[in-house]
Amino acid sequence: MSAPSDTGAVGCRNGLAPEHEVIVELIPEGSRVLDLGCGSGDLLSALMSRKHVRAEGIEIAPECIAACVARGVPNVHQGDLDQGLADYADGSVDYVILTSTLQVLQRPLELIRDMARVGRHCVIGFPNFAHWRSRLQLGLQGRMPVTERLPYQWHDTPNIHLTTVRDFRELCRTAGLRVEEEIALRTGPGGATRVRLLPNLRADYAIFVVSADA
Repeated sequence: MSAPSDTGAVGCRNGLAPEHEVIVELIPEGSRVLDLGCGSGDLLSALMSRKHVRAEGIEIAPECIAACVARGVPNVHQGDLDQGLADYADGSVDYVILTSTLQVLQRPLELIRDMARVGRHCVIGFPNFAHWRSRLQLGLQGRMPVTERLPYQWHDTPNIHLTTVRDFRELCRTAGLRVEEEIALRTGPGGATRVRLLPNLRADYAIFVVSADA
C-alpha cells in the first residue's frame, strides 16, 4: 500500500514531510524499524542516516520499491498491508511506523492490532478530519472537505476510513492499546509545530505512539 504524498495523492512519497521530521526525533538510535507503506523510502533513508536504524519497509508499488533501492534503502518487500503482517514474529521489531496510510486501508483496525503484536512500539500518523478547515467547509458549504491534506473530491478519493484525533484516541481505548504519546501538529511549508490547545480542532495532522496494553 503506497502512502499518500504530502498533498494526499497515493503514490511514492517524495521528499521528507514535516511530520516525518517529528517521527525521526521519536525513534531511538539503532532501533529496528519497519515502515509500512514506505513509498520511495524518504523516512527510512532519514532514519538510517540520522539514527542508524536497522531499516525495513513494506510497499505495494514496484516503482516505489525501485525508488527505495535507488535511495539506498534496499530492504523493502512488496506486500499488501490489508493482508497483515503474518511473516513477522511477535515483538520482532522495535518500532512499526504507519504514516498517512491508515485512511486508505480496507481494514485499519486489524492492521493496527497486528502492528502492536509485531512491534514493541507503533507510530501511527494520519490527517485529522476534524481540523477546523474541514469543519468549515462541511458546516458552511455543506460539501465534503477538500484541503491540502485531503485534496480529493468525494467521488475519486482513495481515502475510505477518515478519522479524527478524538476518534483515534477512542479506538485505542476500545482496542486495548496503550497510548504512550499523542502529538498533534499544524503542518505547512515551514515545517510542523505542536498543537497543545484544542488539538482535535486546530491540528491538521496527528501522530500516536501506541503499544499493546500489557
